[in-house]
Amino acid sequence: MKTLLIMRHAKSSWKDTSLSDHERPLNNRGEVDAPRMGAALKDLDLTPTLIISSTAKRARKTAEYVAENCSYDGEIRLERNLYHAGVDEFIEVLQSVSDEEEIVMVVGHNPGIAELVDYLTDRPEGMTTANIAVVRLQVESWDDLDFDTEGELVRVLRPREL
Repeated sequence: MKTLLIMRHAKSSWKDTSLSDHERPLNNRGEVDAPRMGAALKDLDLTPTLIISSTAKRARKTAEYVAENCSYDGEIRLERNLYHAGVDEFIEVLQSVSDEEEIVMVVGHNPGIAELVDYLTDRPEGMTTANIAVVRLQVESWDDLDFDTEGELVRVLRPREL
């Protein structure tokens, strides 16, 4: 059994309208929420063995803050195709993960993040910024993850509930 942590990036800033969507940073709330979510993962003994993030600045920074605060000691794998990805792209990226990785976190954007949670668990969740869905997958190998895989939604961590 594998555990998948599905995280929507923390709250981003729209302050600088000259920036492209890909380069938007986190706002003050995002810079507070992302580290708190990392600490929550550590407290729950859910430190990822691998973090994979969209290349968008707000997702990268979210992943970095989470990593720093959950005692993650690996490198963050950046995937350009997770920028505005759908379920297909997430599954394709996850199928390439080494079977040594037991707890994998993906950091991305809506609507793809919410669609992934719904697709794997058949439980639609409002994945607002910095939310993390904890999903148990009935697979022994990441390569076995496909469109027939059924996951169990264990819980959704939300910054406002910490």
